[in-house]
Amino acid sequence: MKILFLDSPAFAKQDMLGAFGECGITCDLFFHNAYHDRKNTDFDNAFDAAVESNSYDFVFSFNYFPILSNNCQRHGIKYVSYVYDSPLVALYSCSLINSCNYVFLFDKATYLTFHNSGIPTVYYLPLAANVKRLQAMTCPDEILSKIRSDVSFVGSIYNEDHNFFDRLDQISDFTRGYLNAIMDAQQKIYGCSFLEELLTPPILEDLQKNIPYQPMSDGTESAAYVYANYFLCRKITSNERLSLLKSASENFPLKLYTHKPSEELSNAIFMGPVDYYDTMPLVFKHSLINLNITLKSIQTGIPLRCMDIMGSGGFLLTNFQSDLLDFFVPGEDFAFYESKTDFIDKIRYYLSHEKERTQMIANCTGKMLENHTFVHRVHRILDVISQSHI
Repeated sequence: MKILFLDSPAFAKQDMLGAFGECGITCDLFFHNAYHDRKNTDFDNAFDAAVESNSYDFVFSFNYFPILSNNCQRHGIKYVSYVYDSPLVALYSCSLINSCNYVFLFDKATYLTFHNSGIPTVYYLPLAANVKRLQAMTCPDEILSKIRSDVSFVGSIYNEDHNFFDRLDQISDFTRGYLNAIMDAQQKIYGCSFLEELLTPPILEDLQKNIPYQPMSDGTESAAYVYANYFLCRKITSNERLSLLKSASENFPLKLYTHKPSEELSNAIFMGPVDYYDTMPLVFKHSLINLNITLKSIQTGIPLRCMDIMGSGGFLLTNFQSDLLDFFVPGEDFAFYESKTDFIDKIRYYLSHEKERTQMIANCTGKMLENHTFVHRVHRILDVISQSHI
């Protein structure tokens, strides 16, 4: 079997290529810098040249790209998309219903949104980890002395200058107060997303006056979806991460791996960004507790960060994400917190209960190896393809 693999930047790309190889699938890499465009003649010509000179069983990409789907539809080639980002406005392209599509979504709530709307080209598929590679990694002493820690957090704080929400500088005081209120409520609630439905017509009108949004030329996304997920959810996540990490750093030694430090986290040890493949798994393995604070636009899905932590042999403390309960057991494989107080209590408890922590790591690592590698995901993709036809 031979496939064309979109060579776009993506976490775990090398692991997925390796999984295809283990399954006897040859991958030819394809890249054109217009892959984000909805229409581009140069991209079409490059794609034509690639597929007309070879025979491919399907085209694969991490995340969904309408231009790739439309080209596959034109050539009668299956298109497999494995989505790990949320939000992803490209999913609201009219091209999603193309019969060539096999779009695998890691967030069950997002999958159900499309599936329940009668779209037959979407499938639920959690993310994964290359457990064998992660478990085989060793840490040189000079690196170990730097990364060993009680508590670690790897990820963005979304404190970049001129973020989308902070650009809303012309909205009314009423709108700002309303948005702050619903964001504060959403920050306290796990397992239920209500922001989009609370963006009423008057609020949307004020937002549109400040930063107008119109759907893409082939898009069906609503303005409420975009404002809720790209403006509000990122701001909520920033607020939540700053609040929780500040509290953690005031109570425990905390190492923070992120691009931009914050003055609010002066007690944390700022470590800078970390390489995804070479160093991040070692951070997870040599931290007693690894924190995950999920981006709010991921409604129920298991973030790739959680899979990476568990696959690396790290202990995971995360916010509640209901998809985790489909495959893992709280208190047996991982721990989740339900509030800021619970967050601190859980850190304190598991730091002082090494035996429980070690057993939970062994439990989840075993489950990851048995059921949640990228090879498992490739087999699932092939099963779905074999059971349906263009």
